[in-house]
Amino acid sequence: MAEAGPKRAGTAKAKPAARARKKAEIAEIFRRFQAIEPEPKGELEHVNAYTLLVAVVLSAQATDAGVNKATRALFALADTPAKMLALGEERLRDLIKTIGLFRTKAKNVIALSEALIKEHGGDVPADREALVRLPGVGRKTANVVLNMAFGEATFAVDTHVFRVSNIVPIAPGKTPEAVEKGLDALIPEPYRLHAHHWLILHGRYTCKARKPECWRCPITDLCCYAHKTHQPYTK
Repeated sequence: MAEAGPKRAGTAKAKPAARARKKAEIAEIFRRFQAIEPEPKGELEHVNAYTLLVAVVLSAQATDAGVNKATRALFALADTPAKMLALGEERLRDLIKTIGLFRTKAKNVIALSEALIKEHGGDVPADREALVRLPGVGRKTANVVLNMAFGEATFAVDTHVFRVSNIVPIAPGKTPEAVEKGLDALIPEPYRLHAHHWLILHGRYTCKARKPECWRCPITDLCCYAHKTHQPYTK
């Protein structure tokens, strides 16, 4: 899960609309997302809260597919902090070497596993402040874990969520924190729990960074993006 950034790759023209969104429009956007995918799921494979935490840490600046390829073997061997420490950093590095920044990430996974055992009895805490104190865990990672493992309506702003929120716009902001705050204020029930998953999927598969596929977008009539694309001509 890539971290959000301040710019949209390849689309310098894209800017958020100035006007504020009406609550009815926000609700309609997510009503349509829900109609298409009632129960969206994160694409990182995991078996418990601990493996979810590790997978999200490993996913920074990497694709979910690439992380899943590496963690299938890893989690078969180590699905708890104690097993990860027994596995050791050298073996962990070998198992995740196909993932970018694998050496740093291996150090963080070992360190956060030690912290979980020492400070939380081996359990993943259901508390944002406790999570972000763990090595390699930032606010986005904490929000993903709180949402997926503990069912909290948090808003993890990765590059897809950041882009879509600014382009449509839904909750425009210059930083991931600003977008998160806007989403928290604007997303109505019953859409809050799954909102960030819908935005991730929309950004990953439809509102793509380099060339959005506007011709098949379910919210194109509600989108203010000024450079909508058309379906490619095929013979």
